[in-house]
Amino acid sequence: MSKKRSLGVIGLGHVGAHVAYALAVQGIADELILVDRNAQKLASEVQDLRDAAAYLPHRVTVRAGSFPDLGVCDVIVNCVGRIELLRESHDRLTEMDYTIPAVRGYVQQLRESGFDGVLINITNPCDIVTRELALGLGLPRGRVFGTGTGLDTSRLLSALARQTGIDHKSITCYMLGEHGNQQFAPWSCVSFRGMPLDVWAETDERFRFDREALQKESIGGGWVTFSGKQCTEYGIATTAARMAYIVLHDEKAIMPASAELCGEYGETGLFAGVPCVLGANGVEQVIELPLSAEERAQFHSCCEGIRSNMQHLKEL
Repeated sequence: MSKKRSLGVIGLGHVGAHVAYALAVQGIADELILVDRNAQKLASEVQDLRDAAAYLPHRVTVRAGSFPDLGVCDVIVNCVGRIELLRESHDRLTEMDYTIPAVRGYVQQLRESGFDGVLINITNPCDIVTRELALGLGLPRGRVFGTGTGLDTSRLLSALARQTGIDHKSITCYMLGEHGNQQFAPWSCVSFRGMPLDVWAETDERFRFDREALQKESIGGGWVTFSGKQCTEYGIATTAARMAYIVLHDEKAIMPASAELCGEYGETGLFAGVPCVLGANGVEQVIELPLSAEERAQFHSCCEGIRSNMQHLKEL
């Protein structure tokens, strides 16, 4: 008999509710434990998911819980946030004054629950909040990571597919660095079924496009979503669900994530978006891409930006 897969979701706003739904409808979780400080919102989301579960082709149980209940979870997705703070500023750092105190307010309870699984963070600013959670939980390296530039990479994949006519599953590319306005695409590492972009561009005009414009489109895509609905939901929920599936099935799949750097790319003491091997233990390997000298300098600049933003932690 296979082990029951218990997954927890902390925070049931727009994104958290969609994460819970994605985990349920895709059959990723056998049991969902939902936690939110708003008791009525929690009860409503539990009821709505239970109503949906009756017609799913698989069995999933859903229940409301508190932080002590999360100790049994294999994976937890942290979704606490206040996205409405971004209405006045297209800067994910705006949320820090809310999300960091919120995380500090419950991370000890989560630690005391005995939780010994993998935590995936989607809360912004993702790199900084992920580090805060990792420090508070004290789990082995890699067991706490963030979605980071994972969703931004999916936007780049989509843009490249539209531009070139090549299916996105045949493209290898990444967005690196800060999950924010300083991230960038290392074009020297973009390939199509093993053939570098620069080689394709020598003979095929489809691959001679404005790279800066495509990078800008990928960075700004989240704000396109936000501007019309005042939230982002489906893309980030699917990203988190995919990561949870990889962990539960120990796939050893490569995805960009916000991971702790301990010398990789010449950086230490922070979390940043990099390609990683994900498996049962979370981030099991940080992959160092063969960046050009200019790209390495860009990555270092991104990391300096993250460090600069981390200075605000001292005021919270």
